[in-house]
Amino acid sequence: MAFLTPLFLFGLLAAAIPVAIHLIRREKPPKMLFSTLRFLKNTSKKLIFFQQIQQWLLLLLRAAVICLIVFAFARPLFDSTIANLVDAEPESAVILLDVSMSMQYGDRFEQARNAAREIVAGMSAGDEVAVIAFANATVSVRELSSDLEGAGTFIDNLAEPGFEVTRYMPGLRLANDMLESSRHEHRSVYLVSDYQASGLGTDDSGWMLSPGVNFTGVDVGEGATRNLLLTDVRSPDQLIENRDEYEILARVRSTGSVHVEQTEVRLSLNGEEQIRVPVDLSETSEEVVRLPVVFDAEGTYRGEISVGSDDFTVDNTYYFTVDVMPKISVLLINGEPSPNWYEDEAHWLSLAVGGGAESPFVVTSASPRDMDTAELAEHDVVVMLNVGSDFSTTQANALTEYVQEGGSLLIAPGDRVDAAQFNQQFSAISPAQLDQSVRLDGGDYLLVADMDRRHPVLLPLGSDWGVRFEGYWSVIAQEEADVLMQFDNSSPALLERAVGQGRSMLFASTLDTEWNNLPLQGLYLPFIHESLRYLAQASDKERAYRIGDVIDLSATVADDASLTVTPASGEALAMNAGNRTLTASTIGFISVAGDGDEQFYAVNADPEESVLEKMAPSSLQDRVVNPETTPMQSAEVRTAELIAEREGPQRVWWWILLLVVLILLAETRIANTTYR
Repeated sequence: MAFLTPLFLFGLLAAAIPVAIHLIRREKPPKMLFSTLRFLKNTSKKLIFFQQIQQWLLLLLRAAVICLIVFAFARPLFDSTIANLVDAEPESAVILLDVSMSMQYGDRFEQARNAAREIVAGMSAGDEVAVIAFANATVSVRELSSDLEGAGTFIDNLAEPGFEVTRYMPGLRLANDMLESSRHEHRSVYLVSDYQASGLGTDDSGWMLSPGVNFTGVDVGEGATRNLLLTDVRSPDQLIENRDEYEILARVRSTGSVHVEQTEVRLSLNGEEQIRVPVDLSETSEEVVRLPVVFDAEGTYRGEISVGSDDFTVDNTYYFTVDVMPKISVLLINGEPSPNWYEDEAHWLSLAVGGGAESPFVVTSASPRDMDTAELAEHDVVVMLNVGSDFSTTQANALTEYVQEGGSLLIAPGDRVDAAQFNQQFSAISPAQLDQSVRLDGGDYLLVADMDRRHPVLLPLGSDWGVRFEGYWSVIAQEEADVLMQFDNSSPALLERAVGQGRSMLFASTLDTEWNNLPLQGLYLPFIHESLRYLAQASDKERAYRIGDVIDLSATVADDASLTVTPASGEALAMNAGNRTLTASTIGFISVAGDGDEQFYAVNADPEESVLEKMAPSSLQDRVVNPETTPMQSAEVRTAELIAEREGPQRVWWWILLLVVLILLAETRIANTTYR
């Protein structure tokens, strides 16, 4: 028997009311004194017996009336197959289990695993279930199967969360595709996650689950959170050895629901702590911390910036590398040397790159005739200043080979350069062909009108170029060249070209005061320094990697070298020749050793994953559930609806109320009967 409104059954307690009244009002026979008993008549035992039966019968009838009225309001249903009918609808379900980095917070992952086990335990024989562990993409999958015990074992054996970001949509799409081939019409997706708000990403495609696929969100990310995060770190990738003090900037932010007011930031180099700085966040959610440091020797430094402890330590350290290079060796080919400084083509440039022991440059000067082609490979950058007809074809060929094999060249043509000879000798490596030299008369001059302000050479210099150019070379840019700067007549002023493994730049005027006043400007020295640094450090080696990035080793390691890769987890991996890519999967340093050389790559987690802001599961449900899908109901709700549907035609409660009326009539008749 089932009941449509079982709460009314508590009314059965009212059946005790007649019994209580009977017990309360029961009177003991009064004692009376008589002088004689001859005036009293004996009552027969039969009469007393019938009176007792009458009283007990009335008591039972009155209690029965109350019980029957309660049963009528509870609306009983005589059908023992309700539970079987509900369980007879098998289900195909996919459980999505979040294993992104944020699930490492506290015991979230263990809660998620327990929740997934409970979902599997609540299924019945005949149901089929799949399990998908996901982060930014699918991590591991167990296909749809009716083996519920195997699904539980799969959940138990899942690896701990990694360092990937959260993305809901790829996992939901895969779950939807799996349910397309399911055996049962009742299809469901269960998503167990901490419901990080950033998990939606930028996916605005409007994608939804297929019609008929229900969605249930299980949130294991409840409760307050405390987290400190290094949202941004600014450190140099490469430095020239000059023992200057550098400043590393770190931005610290409190991202949890509970604000952290006090902390400290520590900087370590090669495992040794360098500086510790306290940080006050009492009046702001983030603060920029300045960390001064000196790199006192050449080599690769492995740096770690750590923020004070919180409840989510996995993101408390930022890793970086700094390559301190030896001083840049510059070969200065002076096409117009002179004992008089004001006539010497290289005078101003020599002053800019000089400075003794603190200079990052080592300069070797030579005239075109004295240049030794065998010494080219010993220099990082070659600078040609107004080099004319004195430069032989043999020297030009050697310089071309030098650039193509990885050398760098800076060209500044002047009045001694012949355009035809220059184009013949250097067309293979020059960013432009020379057209004609132009000298402006009558006090006229050109200004810099446009530049690529994002280029590494020009970015630190700003845009205020008040240089007056009274002479310049009209040039025709090569197809492979990039124009970095233009005069106000649209003629290129500075060009760059990648040549083989090397690079060349051409400045379409002189680097002394003969054609312009650039050497007299404050930006002359930084312009020369940045140009030479850029040419000497033109390697494409990327320094900062994040989880999931593909690291290309071909830019720094020979293709035929055998490598040993040791990630932060410590498990060494041998890579054969030709295999030059690996995927960053663990935060920390990756060591790549080969041919006696060891390179380090720093890998960090995406700061987005450390922002623990939450979203409601219902928000994701509203976004992905198809409007044509009937909302999924629990077994209890479906049982109640089925009971109501089956109870309607039976209307047992009408018959119960009719019986109540008959009992009341009988009770009235019996109560008014007198036995004598």
